[in-house]
Amino acid sequence: MDDLAALRLQLEWGADEALEDTPVDRMLARAPSIVTPHRVSEPVPARAAAPFVIAKPQSARSQDVAQAATTLDDLREAMRNFNGCALSTTATQMVFADGNPDSGLMLIGEAPGAEEDRIGKPFVGPSGVFLDRMLASVGLDRDKFLITNLVPWRPPGNRNPTESEIQICLPFLLRHIALVKPKRLVLIGGIAAQAVLGSKTGITRLRGTWAEVAIPGLEKPIPALCMLHPAYLLRNIGAKKDAWKDIVALRRHLDSDSQ
Repeated sequence: MDDLAALRLQLEWGADEALEDTPVDRMLARAPSIVTPHRVSEPVPARAAAPFVIAKPQSARSQDVAQAATTLDDLREAMRNFNGCALSTTATQMVFADGNPDSGLMLIGEAPGAEEDRIGKPFVGPSGVFLDRMLASVGLDRDKFLITNLVPWRPPGNRNPTESEIQICLPFLLRHIALVKPKRLVLIGGIAAQAVLGSKTGITRLRGTWAEVAIPGLEKPIPALCMLHPAYLLRNIGAKKDAWKDIVALRRHLDSDSQ
């Protein structure tokens, strides 16, 4: 092909104007080992890449928020303003605690139900009424202990809280315990017992047993008794005899302080 035909072909392809004074052999430019004799363009400065930021997990956020609380009022307010748990958007209100924080005895349930969500106090529904009757049989009422939940917001439909929701809420509970400094814990139901103890053992095997629980911020572990949840007892009448044994064991443990 002569030069005139080559130019005509380039016009047909749309190459109708020159962009540089010196033609560039693109085949040579692709070969990394060949240094081309033509003018080298100024290097284009690389654009700085945006930093890749890993979002902090909500459980880590709740831990930071919880640790910053130095009083129960601080903790309650921090939990009320915390937006890292989706349950807070579906619940009517947060259920913090009820009873006497100076009693030395702290009962921990799983999560609020419909009545607890409506009233704003833990264990006020049917299972709470039954729990009150059980404790009253050994001389305990809400003036003589503090009661709260692992999860402070009601899960929709009274479903069990998910593992993610438990991990988000657990730092608040642990800080709650550290601020109260109870002498004993009672873990009511499998979800609360497994979360606080860090165990996968079922509640039917954990119930009636005492365990030493290390709480961040406290100098020594706290003895904790695992008990069946009153909602379970209302559905399984035959298990009430085991629950009675646990209540009696709790009473004896409390009486040992005065001996």
